[in-house]
This record gives sequence, structure tokens and C-alpha cells, in this order.
Amino acid sequence: MDKKFDAQHLDVAAFARDAALLEGQVALSSMTRLWDERVAGSLQPGAVVWRLQGRLAPQAGGADQIWLDLQASVALPMQCQRCLTPVLETVQAERAFRFVADEATAAALDDEAEEDILVISRDLDALALIEDELILSLPLVALHEVCPLPVPMSSVDPDFQEAAERPNPFGVLAGLKSGRS
Repeated sequence: MDKKFDAQHLDVAAFARDAALLEGQVALSSMTRLWDERVAGSLQPGAVVWRLQGRLAPQAGGADQIWLDLQASVALPMQCQRCLTPVLETVQAERAFRFVADEATAAALDDEAEEDILVISRDLDALALIEDELILSLPLVALHEVCPLPVPMSSVDPDFQEAAERPNPFGVLAGLKSGRS
């Protein structure tokens, strides 16, 4: 009999023991923190597509390690920081998590381990974990490869030009001072 696993209430140990696989997609609007990162406009966001794979890794001289592999992606409308128009960014997250028995063990291993260490749970909200990973994977600066509008590369400010043409008052004072000596 196949076990049914729920991504919002995941028994991580049983999921890994069964080498189970869960995949699906959810509307971006259901992930409110990620939804808040988008820019409203004409570009439509995609659904969040995700995949979870549980596995046990044999450990010499000890119990098998519990792992959860996560993959997720979403097309997220963001604001191009060059031309300030919407750009559809593909945000992808791919992570492997190792689970340990308690917070103390996780804290002790966190500094020396390359992988992410989490505390085992019988009721893990994997969708919240997916949302966290996608937020961490957001680009620092969203940009079009080629902006749809020409981007001005200089600014012309008449007041700035006028100020640059006026003599520097300190220069005038220095000239007066050197003329008196």
C-alpha cells in the first residue's frame, strides 16, 4: 500500500525511509511572501512548480542520514533596475537538506557542514520551505537581457550646467588672497 504524503504536513523520516517523491504546482498567490516580491503589471506570473525527493544516506558506524532534496521554480514579474519596466524573471531553487534529531545537534553541525541542516519534523510544511528557498534565490538585481526601451545613459540638468559654468566662489577668494600678498 502506497503512503500518501502531504507537502504541508510532511513526516520527513517516513518520507525519506520510503524514498518518496512529491511534485506539483501551486499558484504564486498562495505563497504570500513571494507574491509580495512581484511587481504588478501586464506580465503574468507563473505557477510555482516544485519537486521533493526523500532519501536515506548510509552512514558508517551510525544510523542512516535523512535527506530531503528540493527543486522549485517560478516565473516572477519584477522591476528591471535598468529601464524600470517589468521583467519576467525565472527564479529557481535547488537544495539538499540533511535532518538531525534536535536543535543542539543542528547548531553544532551547521558551522562545519556544507549542506543545510534542519531539525527533523513529523509535520514539516514543505511548501513554506519551498517559498523560503525561492525568496533566498531571488536575483539581487532584476534586469532585462536587452531592455525594451532605450535607456538614457546621461542626464541633462540645466541647473547643473549653469552651476558648472559659474566661477567657484572659493577660487575667486583664493585669487583675491594671492593678489594681496
